[in-house]
Amino acid sequence: MSIGEMLAATVPMARTLNLQFQETTPDRAVVSLPDQGDYHNHVGGPHAGAMFTLGESASGAIVLAAFGDQLSRAVPLAVRAEIAYRKLAMGAVTATATLGRPAAEVVAELDAGQRPEFPVSIEIRRADGAVTGEMTVVWTLRPNS
Repeated sequence: MSIGEMLAATVPMARTLNLQFQETTPDRAVVSLPDQGDYHNHVGGPHAGAMFTLGESASGAIVLAAFGDQLSRAVPLAVRAEIAYRKLAMGAVTATATLGRPAAEVVAELDAGQRPEFPVSIEIRRADGAVTGEMTVVWTLRPNS
């Protein structure tokens, strides 16, 4: 089972919004939100909450791809998030997430008994390539007790 299939199966919001996990590697995650009238805002584009969920889901996918081998000793948790809506989003939108720190650095902190934090940067684009949103989600790996 791919990370995208696993997230779609275990995260109800991903299923509700019909998120499509297109690519998930330790270097990049690409997730799309189809154009769906039920999730439009007052101007006919994807609702801000749907775009936030899209970006957060892309960040979660890359975290699982990069740190899935650490799940026996730590749980990944989102600590905080910030989103900027740059241009009007219309139609389908796609989020691309990248890690803000090398995974090896994060694992080294975990090995040293720390609770590492690391940012994931996300760009949300519409079909014409224009960036409609930029988001950062800071994650931690909380060691199991």
